[in-house]
Amino acid sequence: MKDYNYFNTLLVQNVGTKVRAIAPTITSSAAFGYEDAQEAESIFKGEVANPLYARVGNPTTTKLETIVAKMEGGLAAVATSSGMGALAMVMTAYLKAEDEVLCIGGFFGGTYTLVNETMKRFGVQSSFCGIEEYEQIEERLKSGINMVLIESVGNPSLELPDLPKIIELCNQYETLLVVDNTVTPLTLRPLEMGADIVIHSTTKAMSGHSAALGGIAVFRAIKENDKLYHEKYAHLHPIVNKMQKKAMIAIAKKRAMRDMGMSANAHGSFLTMLGLETLALRLQRVNESIPILVKILNEKLPSNITVSHPSLETNRYHQRFKSNFNEACGPIITLECNNKERAFELLNNLKLVTQTANIGDNRTLALHMASTIYRDFDKATQKYLGVSDGLIRISVGLEDPKVIAEDFLQAIL
Repeated sequence: MKDYNYFNTLLVQNVGTKVRAIAPTITSSAAFGYEDAQEAESIFKGEVANPLYARVGNPTTTKLETIVAKMEGGLAAVATSSGMGALAMVMTAYLKAEDEVLCIGGFFGGTYTLVNETMKRFGVQSSFCGIEEYEQIEERLKSGINMVLIESVGNPSLELPDLPKIIELCNQYETLLVVDNTVTPLTLRPLEMGADIVIHSTTKAMSGHSAALGGIAVFRAIKENDKLYHEKYAHLHPIVNKMQKKAMIAIAKKRAMRDMGMSANAHGSFLTMLGLETLALRLQRVNESIPILVKILNEKLPSNITVSHPSLETNRYHQRFKSNFNEACGPIITLECNNKERAFELLNNLKLVTQTANIGDNRTLALHMASTIYRDFDKATQKYLGVSDGLIRISVGLEDPKVIAEDFLQAIL
C-alpha cells in the first residue's frame, strides 16, 4: 500500500475546491437542460460529459466517483444507492442467464443471498470454494466461469485470502474478478494488483459517520487483447468494441444503471466526500488501535470467551496479515462466546459500544451475527460463512483502545 500521508494529501486536495465554494456543491436536480439539440445528442452518445439525467449521474456524485477512482487506482467509477446496489449493478451488467459466478470464501449475508438466491431466479448460477482450495478454484475457472467474487477480508469470518494468487489464476483463465474492498480501503488496492472491478459500501469506512447510505464500483481500463474479448463475454462485445478503453464503465451504465436506476443521491454523495477527507487518518488510527485492544482482550478474557483477529500470532492468517496486508486488515474483530445466551448478556452489559448492523463507523460497534444478519440461514450455511451461535462481530472505532477493552471486560459478569 501507499502510506497514509499519500492519501491524506490526495483526498483533501481532491474533495476541496480552492476557488469560491470550498466544500463540494450539492446539485439537487433530477433533470438537466441541454443547450441545444446537438448537445443533447452528444450527451446521449457519450461524446460530451455534461449531465444526462440524475438516474445515470449527478454532478455531485460525479465528483465522488472521480475521487474514489483515483483513490483505488482505477479508470473510472459508478456510485450507487448502497453497497448492495453496487454489487447488483456489476452482476446484472456483466452476467446473463446461464452464466456462473464463483464465490471464494465467506461473505456478508446480503452478498450471499444476492448470489445464491436472487441471481438464481434470473438464471445466473453460483458455486463456492474456500480461499485455500486452489485446485477446486482452478477447476471451476477451467470450466468457463464468467465471474469470480471475493471479499478482501471475510466479513465476519476474518479470512485473509491470498489475493495475488487468486488474481493470477483469474487472469490466466481470462475471468473477471470482482473484489469487495469495503473492509480495506486504501490499505489494499486490488485494481493495481490486477483485479478488474472493486466495489465498496461507502456507508462504511469511507463515510465513517453512519449518515450516508451508498456504494461504488471502480473499473479498470480495457487493454489490447483484453479478457473481455473472450467468447464467453460475446454479449458485451458490442459495447467493448465501441467504447474500447472506457467500455467497463459503459457496460455498467448501459446494462444496469440506466435501466434499473440504483443511482446515488447528491446529498449522500456530498456526505460521503466529507467522510473521505479524514479517511486515511481514521484508518490509521483504527489499524493501530486494534492490536492493542486484541492483546488486552486475549490476555484478560475468561476462557469461555475467545477473541479472534489476524494480529494474534496464534491466528492462522498471521503471516499473511504481516506480509500481504501490511498489518492492516480493517476494523473487524470477533468474540466467540460459545452460545447465544452468553453473547446476549455481554452485549447488553456494554456501556460504550453501540449495537448496530454497520461497520467502519467512527464509533465502536458490535452485533450478534446469528440472530440478526444471518438469522435466515441454516446452520450449515452459517458455518460456511464463519458464523456460530455465540459469535459477536466488533467494528473498532476511534475511541481509546484501552477504554474499549475496559468496556468489554466490565460487561462480562
